[in-house]
Amino acid sequence: MKHEKVSVFEVGARDGLQNEKRLVPLPQKIWFVSQLAKAGIQDLELGAFVRPDRVPQMADTEKLYAAIETGKLKLGRTRAWSLVPNLRGLERAIDAGVKQIALFTAASESFNKSNIGMSVAESLREIRDLMPVAKKHRLQVRGYVSTVFGCPFEGKVSPKKALGVIERLADLGVEQVSIGDTIGVATPAGVDQIIKPAMRLLGQKKVAVHFHDTRGTALANTLRSLEYGVRTVDSSAGGLGGCPFAPGAKGNLATEDLVYMLHGMGFRTGIQLDRLAQASLELAKKMKRSLTSRYLQAYASRRK
Repeated sequence: MKHEKVSVFEVGARDGLQNEKRLVPLPQKIWFVSQLAKAGIQDLELGAFVRPDRVPQMADTEKLYAAIETGKLKLGRTRAWSLVPNLRGLERAIDAGVKQIALFTAASESFNKSNIGMSVAESLREIRDLMPVAKKHRLQVRGYVSTVFGCPFEGKVSPKKALGVIERLADLGVEQVSIGDTIGVATPAGVDQIIKPAMRLLGQKKVAVHFHDTRGTALANTLRSLEYGVRTVDSSAGGLGGCPFAPGAKGNLATEDLVYMLHGMGFRTGIQLDRLAQASLELAKKMKRSLTSRYLQAYASRRK
């Protein structure tokens, strides 16, 4: 493991901020994203082309891409990804100049219907229809499968069913599948049931993990996933986020906690941890709230 690269996929600006009750002003978002890029984040979610009335926190996504075009938002080599729910969202993304998109489905019917108003089968057909358009415009495409380990409405999800959705999404041609514990119920035993066979089915490059820390098991689940060979991990600066359509789904894995563990194990990430922590602390100050990252709390205490 020592000196191997682990790709940290930062979701704070989308999955994190979309769960905030108070809207974060556009200038603050531009500042935050630029600081993440300067800290060495190579891939980040910038926004989502979803209905503003459903997710008002993402209503300014076009403006963020416009800021890139005008030079107000400097990303350097950082790749900016955005969530796309349907053809209309994809058209908006293309018009905005997006080069990387993420499509999504779920492993449970109830969550998928609550989230996007479709059955799992319908959402997979939607993704199937979107893929030729994305390829025509030479977009990189990532796929999410939510509620893989448990659903807020149905409870535990069958590993067989979850793996079937994961494999189907991969077969549709996405470059990577992010396997999500949307409500933070997974344990390492659940990782054994899902990630081990997913790695066998898809291979290392196609598998990413996305753990929420609702019950404090996100790092443990990540560690188990690393043991199976996973080398892409989603996380959110400061531990921002959750899911507005999943009751109780608070708290993504904090990027600072993840990077601290990875560096301590000898993995490379390309991320400057102190610079990242400074950005998260400043954002917390601007938002007038505390963040859940344990590393961040220790870092702030040391600075005082």
